[in-house]
Amino acid sequence: MSILNRKARFQYNFIEEYIAGIQLFGTEVKSIRQNKANITESFCQIKNGELYSINMYISEYKFGTTWNHLSRRERKLLLTKKELIKIEKKLKVPGLTIIPNKLFFSEKGYVKIQIFLAKGKKIYDKRKSIKNRDLIREIKESFKR
Repeated sequence: MSILNRKARFQYNFIEEYIAGIQLFGTEVKSIRQNKANITESFCQIKNGELYSINMYISEYKFGTTWNHLSRRERKLLLTKKELIKIEKKLKVPGLTIIPNKLFFSEKGYVKIQIFLAKGKKIYDKRKSIKNRDLIREIKESFKR
C-alpha cells in the first residue's frame, strides 16, 4: 500500500532520489494505514539544517483522540546528516526543489517517504510528455486488436 503524487512526474524532471522517515504521531500512522493521506500539494523545505515536509495532508483518525493531530502541520523528515548537507548544497542551484513522490510502509512497518530533488518542466516539455503518453496508449491499443 502506498500513496503516490501522480502529478509530480508530469510537472518535474527528477534528478536524485532519497528515502526518508517521517516524524509522526500515532493517530497519523493509523490514518495513513487507512489511505487517508494526500501528498499532491506538498513540498519539502530545509529549516535550521533539518528537512520538513510542508502542506502534507493526513486526515484525522476517527477512533482516536485528536488533541495532537493537525491535518496540515509541518512534519520533520528523517535523513542522515550527510544526505542533508548534500541536498542543501544542491538546492543552491536555482530552479531545483524537493518534491515528495510516494508515501509507503517499509518492511519493518515504518512510514517512509520517497523524495526527489527535481527541476520544474517547461510548458513545451509537458506537451512533449503528453504526446509521448498518447503515442504509447495508441500503440498498446493497436496490439490489443
